[in-house]
Amino acid sequence: MVLQPLFITAINAAIQASIEIKKIYETQFEAQFKTDGSPVTIADITSSKIILKWLIPTAIPIVDEEQAHAPYEERRNWEYCWCVDPLDGTKEFVKKNGEFAVNIALIHQGAPVFGVIASPVERTLIFGGASIGGFTSTFHAWETSGDFKPIQPQPLKKELTLIASASHHTVSAVNYFEELSGIQKNAQLIQKGSSLKFFELTHNTAQIYPRFAPTMEWDIAAGQAILEGMGGGVFNVATKAPLRYNKESLLNPHFIALSDVSLTKWI
Repeated sequence: MVLQPLFITAINAAIQASIEIKKIYETQFEAQFKTDGSPVTIADITSSKIILKWLIPTAIPIVDEEQAHAPYEERRNWEYCWCVDPLDGTKEFVKKNGEFAVNIALIHQGAPVFGVIASPVERTLIFGGASIGGFTSTFHAWETSGDFKPIQPQPLKKELTLIASASHHTVSAVNYFEELSGIQKNAQLIQKGSSLKFFELTHNTAQIYPRFAPTMEWDIAAGQAILEGMGGGVFNVATKAPLRYNKESLLNPHFIALSDVSLTKWI
């Protein structure tokens, strides 16, 4: 598999940002709060700056959580754009539980065509898209030899595992699990912070991720691209259609992410 230069650039950006995030994680840092009440740290800002240094030379416009966003009147004319979360799971970062990540997705006419999610603590990443499949690597393997390997598809288990947010575990998600477990014997529930949930979905240690609380495009775009490369997807609960990006509102609708599209009956 020969990766497109744009994909390689995104992977390098995610790894370099992750390395700096991990350095800050090991220090005594303070969290500030945005006007919406969400936390932000020096790691968010540092990561954003590093990623921008990598992505700006591609001449593709960027939607970054930590940067001012172009008005929709301008964005609506973009054929391609990057969708970036420099530090997904800042609440988990502040808690120091290790469950945070870096997300970078490439969007083409509203659809995520490539995504990379990197774990600064585990020093591993997953990446992929519908046109190339899904892959994994370690920071060391990528940096020393550019090595990566396909994520091997796993057969669906009879006992489904639902994965939910660690910090945003809503009543709706609990009710969804209770409904699922009432129909599906031996259904299990696990919790994890940030887009690291997509590591579980792509490796089939979890099959369903319902989200009935607010998320933004940069939280999910990379994960959707990777899942679509693995035969899964992320679907709007109301319409059952795949999520779209670079919308007028960057807020996502409620969604259910599936490790395999054969599970769409659970939407």
